[in-house]
Amino acid sequence: MSRKLFGTDGVRGRANTFPMTAEMALRLGAAAGRYFRRDGRNGHRVVIGKDTRLSGYMIENALTAGLTSTGMNVLLLGPVPTPAVGFLTRSMRADVGIMISASHNPAADNGIKFFGPDGFKLSDEAEAEIERIVAGSFDLAQPQNIGRAKRIDDGRGRYVEYAKTTFPTGQRLDGLKVVVDCANGAAYRAAPDVLWELGAEVIPVGVEPNGLNINEGCGSTHPEACAEAVLKHGADLGISLDGDADRVAIIDEKGRLADGDQIMALLASRWADAGRLKGGALVATVMSNLGLERYLQGRGLRLERTKVGDRYVVERMRGQGFNLGGEQSGHIVMTDYATTGDGLIAGLQFLAAMADSGQPASQLVSQFDPVPQMLKNVRYAAGADPLSTEPVKAVIAEAERRLNGSGRVLIRKSGTEPLIRVMAEAEDETMLREVVDGIVAAVEKAA
Repeated sequence: MSRKLFGTDGVRGRANTFPMTAEMALRLGAAAGRYFRRDGRNGHRVVIGKDTRLSGYMIENALTAGLTSTGMNVLLLGPVPTPAVGFLTRSMRADVGIMISASHNPAADNGIKFFGPDGFKLSDEAEAEIERIVAGSFDLAQPQNIGRAKRIDDGRGRYVEYAKTTFPTGQRLDGLKVVVDCANGAAYRAAPDVLWELGAEVIPVGVEPNGLNINEGCGSTHPEACAEAVLKHGADLGISLDGDADRVAIIDEKGRLADGDQIMALLASRWADAGRLKGGALVATVMSNLGLERYLQGRGLRLERTKVGDRYVVERMRGQGFNLGGEQSGHIVMTDYATTGDGLIAGLQFLAAMADSGQPASQLVSQFDPVPQMLKNVRYAAGADPLSTEPVKAVIAEAERRLNGSGRVLIRKSGTEPLIRVMAEAEDETMLREVVDGIVAAVEKAA
């Protein structure tokens, strides 16, 4: 069954514009309630978290109305990171978890992500079934069976305590100065609390959300803010999260950035040395750098590639028993600790590597030399399909011919925004620029 509402990471769009309207949120809530109450019993519960977007209030209330109308009891967590929702869905024995967030997108956008009772994101099949229910009519609960809703005041505190347990027992962060950029988002209180309680001197950035400034000039999509703070305060490390804290960028004491590929390389190497890397493999998407693949091969490890989206990384991990994966963008998935990407826990693992090795961050952020990579985005109008045009197909085919054996080309539509992502890798940087610019020009003309 095809999906029209759901993208690679739930339902997402501009607030108060289809599909992110109050009406659609109400229908999604009712459809999810109908889907998860298929046995007809009462007493089912759902936990709902959100980031700090102004539109989160509207979406939260609409979802609550839809869910309670079908007999679901709603537990409202308030602003918490996305991985906290996955954790608390299991911890609180809920039937479903929902996160209201558009992750790294601007404040004007919002989104809805669903988690099953096991804390993992729903499968494509489950999302397609919820879409089918949305398009139809609902079996509403009898008046005496309408669900209840209540606020949960200690949801963030529960997650803070759990996150601390993922740091090695007996170790502390005493003597380390850490900048944490929370992107004015969901982790603006949880992340500084965890680091401070583990002993670090914390320099918080992006911890003054006003509903409209999430991801604005800060967070993992703008790591320069964290880098500037690291240099200004002479910090040992910078941890830069995105709006819902499921992705991270690491900044060393010299202000240099480590993306998800470098973080995964470090963790894979350390876990393999400790006998912890299950299956001798790391799971990453087609976007991860060719240099990462070569690095792992040199260590006798494998890189298992999936299509773009952390949900597909997790599906491969669960299906084949791997415990480490992620994306170049900074989603780091460690199923020993979390059911989805967790930027804060990934940052703690990096700090553990610093403590274990006694090395500064600058010695750990460059595990391999990346193959030159270029990524450009082309925005297109709704309903357009530039990649299906013959001129674009011809330019892509010629680029693949030129790079055959010395690089690769990857062109895809974004699952969260109306963008065509044009990515290529090649040892010859001149050829790399020519290939990418040629494809971008063709796509822009077609779009």
